[in-house]
Amino acid sequence: QVQLVESGGGLVQPGGSLRLSCAASGVTMDSYKIGWFRQAPGKEREGVSCISSSGGTAYYADSVKGRFTISRDNAKNTVYLQMNSLKLEDTAVYYCAAVPPYHILTIQSMCLTARAVETWGQGTQVTVSS
Repeated sequence: QVQLVESGGGLVQPGGSLRLSCAASGVTMDSYKIGWFRQAPGKEREGVSCISSSGGTAYYADSVKGRFTISRDNAKNTVYLQMNSLKLEDTAVYYCAAVPPYHILTIQSMCLTARAVETWGQGTQVTVSS
């Protein structure tokens, strides 16, 4: 049973930075696609960034491209989301999600549809405010 635990959220001023972490337990995550999704109050869930199992391919939503960087350290069973130049509209609960290796789909599809996501973390709040 895969479990995902996010950390690193908090309150930051516009223009600031945060690094989110997603730690997996119960399984070695190096064969899983991992993604970060977010949901703000009253808005639909958005796929922010997703990364292939090897870490060689990443997808970013247009809203965060050039500001966010996803990475993974499979030796530590952890995926990171480095968020720079944060904006007010980045305020949301951020969730980590995992797709098992037996699901064949692109990471773009994973981020756009959340299809085949079988495990979600509990979420971490990111608030960008002056």
